[in-house]
Amino acid sequence: MTTSEAASLVGILPGVTAVGAPGVDDATLDRITGNLLGPIPAAAAPESAGTVALNSARTTSPIAATSGLPGPTTGVGSAASPFPGAPIPAAPYLDAAVHQSQIPAPASIAAAAAQTAIPDAAVSGVPSSSAIPASPYLDAGIHQSQIPAPSSVAAAAPQTAIPEAPAGSIPVHGTTPINWAPELPANVEIHDGSLPRLFEDAALPGRTPTSGAPSYYFLTPVLARRPDAAPALGRRLFDVNDIRRDFPILEERVHGKRLVWLDNAATTQKPQAVIDRLVHYYSHEYSNVHRAAHELAARSTDAYESAREKVQRFLGAGSAEEIVFVRGTTEAVNLVAASYGSKFVGEGDEIVLSTLEHHSNIVPWQFLAERVGAVIRVVPVTDRGEVLLSDFERTLTTKTKFVSLTHVSNALGTILPVREMIQIAHRRGAKVLIDGAQAVSHFPVNVQELDADFYALSGHKLFGPSAIGVLYGKKALLDEMPPWQGGGNMIQRVTFENSTFADPPQRFEAGTAALGPAVGLGAAVDYLDRIGMQNVAVHGRSLLAYATERLARIPGVTLIGTAPEKAGVVSFITDKIPAEEMGKILDQDGIAVRAGHHCAQPTMDRFGLEATVRPSLALYNTHDEIDQLERAVRRALQK
Repeated sequence: MTTSEAASLVGILPGVTAVGAPGVDDATLDRITGNLLGPIPAAAAPESAGTVALNSARTTSPIAATSGLPGPTTGVGSAASPFPGAPIPAAPYLDAAVHQSQIPAPASIAAAAAQTAIPDAAVSGVPSSSAIPASPYLDAGIHQSQIPAPSSVAAAAPQTAIPEAPAGSIPVHGTTPINWAPELPANVEIHDGSLPRLFEDAALPGRTPTSGAPSYYFLTPVLARRPDAAPALGRRLFDVNDIRRDFPILEERVHGKRLVWLDNAATTQKPQAVIDRLVHYYSHEYSNVHRAAHELAARSTDAYESAREKVQRFLGAGSAEEIVFVRGTTEAVNLVAASYGSKFVGEGDEIVLSTLEHHSNIVPWQFLAERVGAVIRVVPVTDRGEVLLSDFERTLTTKTKFVSLTHVSNALGTILPVREMIQIAHRRGAKVLIDGAQAVSHFPVNVQELDADFYALSGHKLFGPSAIGVLYGKKALLDEMPPWQGGGNMIQRVTFENSTFADPPQRFEAGTAALGPAVGLGAAVDYLDRIGMQNVAVHGRSLLAYATERLARIPGVTLIGTAPEKAGVVSFITDKIPAEEMGKILDQDGIAVRAGHHCAQPTMDRFGLEATVRPSLALYNTHDEIDQLERAVRRALQK
């Protein structure tokens, strides 16, 4: 081969453009490639070797040539992908909840390694030579932090492949099937939290619904973004260690120990994105909204109303006019009870609640009942903490005018079958409010799919600021409701003789709104949209299954609330230490939990208790933190 021929060959190496190379035609390329490949057995192919090499050079990037990943410009635009044009990696860097069509390709080999890299084994105290099962489902006692990082991108593939879990077992944080039921107390039945159960009826791209598959009531079926929604943000791969870096307070030390925040049902911590958005708003945009003619008023109004539109899309509401900003779930329930209730609920009418309600979904209805002469009826709860549809249906009568239910119990974590309950109530002619304060941080919620008449949530439980919440109401109902509070911003025209009122949602937002908190809530919704609530749901159910299993094994611990459908809460009592004292003991280890009646005294009364210890979970919690909780409880009980 001549020097000139060798120089021409360089132009067809992978990743180097060959088009337009001077003095090289197809015949020359065929001859050069034939000389190189001829001595290699089975190298010959029916297609011209030169053509194959040239096509490879035109379509393969240097990264793909060495890593097996597609080049940075490879993408798809099919309807199967929720992100048209998004790159699809060839290697299985799969998140448990997201299909390959939803995951952006790594920009480089280093980025690919970072997606699958595991902290050094020395950190976990496990020798690097420790034998790890070949199956990607590891034993319950082995954590991701104990798995050696793959030596190459190719080696990572078998470690990250996710096979179907055998029946009766669960993948615990991506690991081996655990058949733990025989080792648990006989009275504890725990749902395994497996992926098919979570998304069996969900319309996810690339998944064919199983014929005759059961419908699980805690997840609304339509998870894809609405066609008229704003463009999707760049989706992140779900890596809990990466997520944790977004929350600066998780670096805090309490009593000399790293903070373990397991009090998420009371309030959630705030990501840096929310903190930064608030700083920017108060530094560059703050003004009162709607009425001024100056630039800052325009900026502030845009930020405030943009937050309303983000919440609308997050909840799947039909329009931004159905989103009312309030101080929190408590104010939302009071608004509906005082406005809708006062107009449409009268003497002898019945209001139906469940035993699992938070005080904020009980007391406002008591006020209404006392004022108008209505009657409150209560749906019972089983020994496992479930609300049965049959019990609910029996509680309704021809006099039922309104139903108000929690979506997720704050005391037990039970997920109520609210979709079916709403359908039953509507057949009886009753309207329904759902308290979603504990639900929206754990799994996707679509209010139109639920067909809820009203849905309430609190921003501080959704990784946003405090003093902000949301009431969703169907527009036709909001239009019929009278104002609740009077003042500025909720009027059309005021005279001393009479006043006329603005259309919803302004009709229910009297006075200066919580402007900064609303903008911060919008930033929290943006943050969750980037991560994907499907991802949050899968991570949360894995944590819940693991925490339930670990705490149930501790001698002297009794779990309170073992319904098969739960989210994010593991309440327990012990036979030696009162709940409040256990909370103080855990605090000394830097572990923050709630201990008390959780503003759910009727729930406590149902189980004959004054209080429980309530660890509650969120997207930034880890299996290691659950292990720390288990060890601390064991130590306390052994003293």
